[in-house]
Amino acid sequence: MSKTIRLISIVDDDHSVRRALRRRVQLAGFTAETFASAEDFLSSPSLARTACLVLDIHLNGGMSGFELQARLNADRVVIPIIFISAHNDVLTRGRAETSGAAAYLWKPFSDELLLDAIRGAIGGSAIRGLAPVA
Repeated sequence: MSKTIRLISIVDDDHSVRRALRRRVQLAGFTAETFASAEDFLSSPSLARTACLVLDIHLNGGMSGFELQARLNADRVVIPIIFISAHNDVLTRGRAETSGAAAYLWKPFSDELLLDAIRGAIGGSAIRGLAPVA
């Protein structure tokens, strides 16, 4: 019996966040790869195999999450994006929610919220404005 592997790519500049998210996603049965920057993701062969992108909005140096989304759109690369951020200010939240992303989660968020967002994104249903679990 053949099982389709869904690659979840994670872009976050914080090593501990990348490691924790990769572990959560893998325990849920997905394949996960992590990247420290938008540029690393763009130059990776994983770009073509990514079923869902978990993307930090505020990346140190280089492209932001919003800039990566704009680049993917310009290149006509269609990947559902789940934006994550530790900054839940009105402007960031508004931009994330109107960006066409599959979901917007602000840190800290629960494992279930993340996994529900990934499953929704892969299944094609949009989940927006999700609240964090304290």
